[in-house]
Amino acid sequence: MVSGDGKPGPWVLPMLLVEALVLAVLELFYLPLRFDGTLLPQVGADWPFPIAVVVAVLTTPLLVLWASDLQRGLLVSSSPLLVWLTALVVLGLFGPGGDVMLPNDWRSLALLAGGALPGAIAVGASMGRNYVPKGTR
Repeated sequence: MVSGDGKPGPWVLPMLLVEALVLAVLELFYLPLRFDGTLLPQVGADWPFPIAVVVAVLTTPLLVLWASDLQRGLLVSSSPLLVWLTALVVLGLFGPGGDVMLPNDWRSLALLAGGALPGAIAVGASMGRNYVPKGTR
């Protein structure tokens, strides 16, 4: 990840953005998982298993923090969150073949909130960490 002079290479940020895109797609694919006996065992009355929400809560802030370590600036640090949100909305509402991939229940809201809120908090943390008062420059 680091070149010979100790700085990250120019390919690191695009790779983080590709990771954000891939995570959004995988989270959309795994959001409808249920304990219904088809893929997961039958448990109770066909309960949903929103593991994608947990993955979004954990990975979105990590991508934002890794991007903020590359370079100071709001656009660089928020770019993984923006790519994740864009991919989630575009693929979730206007999916392949016109399919709507976001289920019409609480899991969609949980995925959006679970990825966007921790990611936004991480963007705010990176902005606060990079803040330099005017008199000290």
